[in-house]
Amino acid sequence: MSDTDKFKEYLLKVKKSSANTVESYLRDVNQYSAYCSASGKSINSADNAFLRGYLDYLTATGKSEATKTRILASLRCYYKYLTQNGISDADPVEGIKLQHGEKKLPGILDSNEIVLLLSQPDGSDYKSVRDKAMLELLYATGIKVSELIELTVSDINLQIGILHLHNGKKERIVPMYPAAVKTVAAYLVNVRPAIVTDKAEDRLFTNMSGQPMSRQGFWKIIKHYSEKAGIKKDITPHTLRHSFAAHLLENGAQLKDIKEMLGHSDISSTQVYAQFMKNKYTMAYAKYHPLAK
Repeated sequence: MSDTDKFKEYLLKVKKSSANTVESYLRDVNQYSAYCSASGKSINSADNAFLRGYLDYLTATGKSEATKTRILASLRCYYKYLTQNGISDADPVEGIKLQHGEKKLPGILDSNEIVLLLSQPDGSDYKSVRDKAMLELLYATGIKVSELIELTVSDINLQIGILHLHNGKKERIVPMYPAAVKTVAAYLVNVRPAIVTDKAEDRLFTNMSGQPMSRQGFWKIIKHYSEKAGIKKDITPHTLRHSFAAHLLENGAQLKDIKEMLGHSDISSTQVYAQFMKNKYTMAYAKYHPLAK
């Protein structure tokens, strides 16, 4: 078994990482390994200077700071595994920190734009019923797209309107509003049995062939409906999650409660929405106060 295969086993069995996290880590490690091989190095013999050179290479090839940060996190985890298990003596990631610019505030849709987006799937066929259920569920719960496509039928309780989410060792329960419950129920009763013919497939949402849906597949769906709605803002798969959090905060929810619903491990991740609200109020003040102009 190769070191990367052992690392995969470690991520799954010890760290209890999600399938998407494992896939991302292994992709980053394999790309770095290919760079090492092309440079005449092995991963185990790479030093701090070599790794800094790799980060410079990523910059030169147009990789964003966010991408470099993710790759460095993957390599940090990998080298920690290697050193802890005596496979490598040194950790070249130690001491490397990336310079971050000002944190970009997430894109938020206002309530009118949300209603417009959610109304785009018209329910005229199986696909639009499924798509409406997915969009409605995302905005109702604020879950990540990766969590959405990993949901199983048993994770949702429509009788009491909750989602039960599992992420490694962490679990959380998120409520759903009645309209979302009704939309998902319609999908489960009328559509899912027709497109998911494999009785062993327990994912709540699949593609139209009854196979697991990819993040890219969902990205195409939300991009299609945002264009159909004529929404000009930059839409990402996380837009509904960000809008969910911002709207809760705007209507009086406490940051600590939003943190729990989003599954953030640190309140600092949730505080970005407070900054968004501060900017919104500042702009409103500057626009409407008679002496602020």
